[in-house]
Amino acid sequence: MIRFNSDYTEGCHPAILKRLEETNMEQTAGYGEDEYCREAADRIKAVCEAPDANVHFLVGGTQTNVTVIASALRPYQGAITATTGHINVHETGALEACGYKCLTIDTPDGKLTAEQVEKYTKAHFADESFEHMVQPKLVYISNPTELGTIYKKAELEALYRVCRENDLYLFLDGARLGYGLACRENDLTMADIAANTDVFYIGGTKVGALFGEAVVITNPELKKDFRYSIKQRGGMLAKGRLLGIQFLTLFEENRYFEISAHAARLAEKLKDELTKMNISFYINSPTNQQFPILPDDVLDKLREKYSFAYQARVDETHSAVRFCTCWATKEENVEALLADIRAII
Repeated sequence: MIRFNSDYTEGCHPAILKRLEETNMEQTAGYGEDEYCREAADRIKAVCEAPDANVHFLVGGTQTNVTVIASALRPYQGAITATTGHINVHETGALEACGYKCLTIDTPDGKLTAEQVEKYTKAHFADESFEHMVQPKLVYISNPTELGTIYKKAELEALYRVCRENDLYLFLDGARLGYGLACRENDLTMADIAANTDVFYIGGTKVGALFGEAVVITNPELKKDFRYSIKQRGGMLAKGRLLGIQFLTLFEENRYFEISAHAARLAEKLKDELTKMNISFYINSPTNQQFPILPDDVLDKLREKYSFAYQARVDETHSAVRFCTCWATKEENVEALLADIRAII
């Protein structure tokens, strides 16, 4: 079975495994206070051009989202998110189980706009009974989104400006950030993201690491006592150096960006070739997640050899599915998939 259903089916980049083996018997301080975590944090701050940022390493995406948001909000506050946002759909209500409401906005492409956020916030405070409702305080976005779409620089700048004007925090989930930055339509840099958010994270789990996410906090209000929140939410890994070593290796030799570019190139190849076959897409995604619409009988035949994710029913005979490429995807597997689709249709 050739798997295209997610971007974390493999273990980790071989350089990480080698580094973990080489350092296995070293003795270091625990809980992220070791030299590897410090060096990895310094490299990330340099890439972000944010020398005053705080960098923390956590294990997984859901844990990171809950820890960041719960640390930022008071009990009566909530997080504005697209209805399709990961915290609203794919985290088993983790945030709401901790007492923080997802305040959803419908959007056709998974992205929030500055206008939507401003309208929502102003409508809340214009209601005479606003104190009887959950107060919007944080805006949650992801780049790429759950639908593979990305924010352009001007969109992120406008969103951050509205957040500052309305006393909102802007938090960017970067579980697949490398793949967004590497795609051909992107005009953002890591430094742009650091300058136009209050906090964001760099995904490792889906971009070459065994596990791990790097939280980058630029807003001083959110820096204070953040390690207390990490510990309370179960995210303070005793053997924290395992996270530091992985991110240090990813950010050496431009590795994080090069392996992301590999995934982006193969996704673009998949998209371009499917387009040549007159196959339409559920949404126009420029990133490593592609959502072609195919006849159900074609999908049934493909499932004999390939694994992929169901996305949505389109009509009585067609469905949208998701194919993911990643840092480890083999070009010959993409070529085999394309050849089989050509043969079937």
